[in-house]
Amino acid sequence: MIYLDNAATTMIKPEAVARAMTDAMRRAASPGRGGHVPAMTAAEIVFRCRENASELFNVPEPERIVFTMNATHGLNIAIKSLVRPCGRVVISGYEHNAVTRPLHALGAEVIVAAAPLFSPQETVEAFERALAHEPDAVICTHVSNVFGAILPIERIAQLCRSASVPLIIDASQSAGSLPIDFSALAPAFLAMPGHKGLYGPQGTGLLLCGSDALPLIEGGTGSESLRQSMPDFLPDRLEAGTHNVPGIAGLEAGIAFVRAQRPERILHHSRALIRRVGEGLGKIPNVHGFLSLEASLQAGVLSFTVDGLSPESVAEEMAKRGIALRAGLHCAPFAHKTVGTLPDGTVRLSVSAFNRESEIDTFLSSLRAIAAGQAKN
Repeated sequence: MIYLDNAATTMIKPEAVARAMTDAMRRAASPGRGGHVPAMTAAEIVFRCRENASELFNVPEPERIVFTMNATHGLNIAIKSLVRPCGRVVISGYEHNAVTRPLHALGAEVIVAAAPLFSPQETVEAFERALAHEPDAVICTHVSNVFGAILPIERIAQLCRSASVPLIIDASQSAGSLPIDFSALAPAFLAMPGHKGLYGPQGTGLLLCGSDALPLIEGGTGSESLRQSMPDFLPDRLEAGTHNVPGIAGLEAGIAFVRAQRPERILHHSRALIRRVGEGLGKIPNVHGFLSLEASLQAGVLSFTVDGLSPESVAEEMAKRGIALRAGLHCAPFAHKTVGTLPDGTVRLSVSAFNRESEIDTFLSSLRAIAAGQAKN
């Protein structure tokens, strides 16, 4: 199989990830639950992963890195810590429903800083206008999970700092794939999954905390057991219950891989593949690819449509040929509304450090055959 659905999860992982998880299951118990060797082994695994993540994302205090189940879990903690019921929030026009559904549940007034695709200056101007409404918080994805557009997060962060409005960053498609400097951005929170660009296992995530947070789940910490409320210090305040030690061990191995490869190098590789895809799509009749004219504005994700064929039917035909893509709305209807691809959505292709040019060429050849078959009908 040619796997080109890495924006959903990087299914192909470094071999060290599975080895680390297996080793943890054999040797590690639960951290903070005893002074015996298996408990101390688990504590060391958790500590090392936190330290590695702090180095990768420039978080001077590793205890401000909280383990979560996924980015959605982290975003819920962040949103429900900052946004009061019926509060006001500014979001980009490209947000995932991991952001919009919690806001809906809170009854929040949502102001969308909508801007055309791959238009950083217009995006900044839209956020500047929206900030005049004095929101409780700004929430912004770093990279669109549908179109791969890189939003000007540094400039948006500067706007938020100037307005004294807390910023939540969704780094689901950028963590590990783009350089991220948490200290320079200085957001209130930055959430990410462990199973995408960090090449860890599913069921893992990180929340980087620059602000005080409210626990989403309570109980089960090994610290301050006499208290009936959660500890008031990080990470214990937000890490309820038993840690996913095998998952954290795998995540540590994934982060070590990213640090060794370097996000800049991974980004260069991904961009080269996406340019190859986009330029190839432009040569196939009746196929429309969403490729940025400037390579620097797009990460390793690209969407396309085929005239006369639904996105689902294209993805199904590709699956029959052993090529994994994703079709539809990709949990991000706001993005499709912004770009004008509702109601059907798009076909999405997304790459990782393990994809190769030959796989892209096979994909293009297959799509050419599918599009030609449709043209004959």
